[in-house]
Amino acid sequence: MSVPPHVQLIQMGTAAWISMIVHGAAKIGLVDHLGSGAKTAEQLAGPTGTHAHSLHRFMRTLAGLGILTEGPARHFALTPLGEALKRDAPGAARATILTFGGKHFWNIMSEFPHCLQTGETGQQKVAGMPLFQYLSQHPDEASLFGETMVGFHGGEPPAIAAAYDFSGVGTLVDVGGGTGNLLTTILGRYPKLRGMLFDLPHVEKDAKALIASRGMTDRVSIHTGSFFEHVPPGGDAYLMSHVIHDWNEEQCLTILGNCRKAMPPQGRLLLVESVLPAGDTMHEGKLLDMVMLLAPGGEERNEEEYRALLAKAGFRLSRVVPTNSAVSVIEALPA
Repeated sequence: MSVPPHVQLIQMGTAAWISMIVHGAAKIGLVDHLGSGAKTAEQLAGPTGTHAHSLHRFMRTLAGLGILTEGPARHFALTPLGEALKRDAPGAARATILTFGGKHFWNIMSEFPHCLQTGETGQQKVAGMPLFQYLSQHPDEASLFGETMVGFHGGEPPAIAAAYDFSGVGTLVDVGGGTGNLLTTILGRYPKLRGMLFDLPHVEKDAKALIASRGMTDRVSIHTGSFFEHVPPGGDAYLMSHVIHDWNEEQCLTILGNCRKAMPPQGRLLLVESVLPAGDTMHEGKLLDMVMLLAPGGEERNEEEYRALLAKAGFRLSRVVPTNSAVSVIEALPA
């Protein structure tokens, strides 16, 4: 039976209820206290710092969402879905939920009317500064944000490494590469490839830890700085994943221009982005475009928009390589 239009709209409008509930579970660390077996709300109230009866009602709702399962005598246990919310579970779901369901992001989202009326970001209105400047001044949130990017884009690195042929590249420079999740994934598939990771200084500590955890310290050199000022030379290909979508056109042209200066004449530029489909087709990138509007101030683009942007920066879009994920690899060559 089809759902009436007004019901569909109400379901969309109240979807935030579930977000708040799941964020609450992550915030109090509930699932980490259930790792040793089923427990009641009375047993968990102390460790989680909660009110026992309220917690029971909350756990009952989480069971309805499939995160917990309710057994005899008001005992609750974890489901496989709940296991994925643990602090150290693969996929970084907890960090992603804490970031996108947290107070700062909700404050930004609440400024949607302001963004539409003025073209300014909600981030600027809420914090008085751009997103990445804010993160550089809040190291705990920056670390959580780095882990969030691993979680939110988690399926992309293996899909990118599988879809694009990096075999002709000697040194791959990952510009704005965060903690090196994508770069190390690609290097894992191409043993002869070497990498250079370039990002802001506050990222370096977490990047070193991730690269070392994957046994690639000897294959990846870390360089810090701003891609608005320069990009390190010495690469055969320059990779930027979800970088260009963060910035306005003028800023994009500065970043792309610095890549153009750094790369050799036969070098390649590789942009990993959501390439928006035409028409009414729904795509993850169209929702992400609204996040770009609200938070960093950038935008998602379709293929022709990328072609035009790259041409202004002195590049020729040579091909778009789809992957088994929501993103594609946009390959461009010096014009």
